[in-house]
Amino acid sequence: MPERTRIYFASDFHLGAPSETASRHREARLVRWLDTIKADAAELFLMGDVFDFWYEYKTVVPKGYIRFLGKLAELADSGVKLYFFRGNHDMWMGDYLEQQLGAQIISNELIIERSGKTFYLHHGDGLGPGDTSYKLLKKVFRSKTCQWLLSRIHPNLTMGVAGYWSGHSRLVNEAQEKRKAVEQEWLVSYCNEVLQKQALDYLMFGHRHIPMEVQLNPKSRYINLGEWVVHNSYAVFDGTDVQLCYFEPPATA
Repeated sequence: MPERTRIYFASDFHLGAPSETASRHREARLVRWLDTIKADAAELFLMGDVFDFWYEYKTVVPKGYIRFLGKLAELADSGVKLYFFRGNHDMWMGDYLEQQLGAQIISNELIIERSGKTFYLHHGDGLGPGDTSYKLLKKVFRSKTCQWLLSRIHPNLTMGVAGYWSGHSRLVNEAQEKRKAVEQEWLVSYCNEVLQKQALDYLMFGHRHIPMEVQLNPKSRYINLGEWVVHNSYAVFDGTDVQLCYFEPPATA
């Protein structure tokens, strides 16, 4: 059996959107991908918006995704360490995935070192200049008061409202976002701010939905993981360098 040395990063699966049928096809594709990495993966970082909506009540979690979660359980049982980042669509993760999969739940940024390389990891929402209204909304949604109030609402109503909100998300209404000039990419601006305080090799995000790499300086690189509706993109660290990859990419990717 191959030695488990590789570290995988992926983001923005948006399971549940835009329809149950589309989501099931995407889930099947993700399971096929997980099958290809299970032999050599040491760690798997799922960096936000894995689900298009996820809210945990004390004894209730959203139904569905059984094949995907089952495959993650298989990886976890075989020794793969799992990490889930809270994204803007699944910020209300509780301890269910931690209990069932042994996953580590990350709320904001995570800085790690592997094989002498340093990584700055974050979903990417609410960072950089602008987007003031969302930053305020994020604080409200993540507050204990808001979560307490939501937990008093029947799950059918909560999921119904979430479905309506998801239907107006940029994932559904824009199948493929456009890359801006580097100086207009707000996550690039944010990376440059971070690098003024700390030297890092890789600054990796999701959220933007466009797989891209930008060399920030001779040492540091910004990597966006893209998404799994159009691009099916992910990154892998082999102990030496990070490579941006595509799984079963469509002809247009």
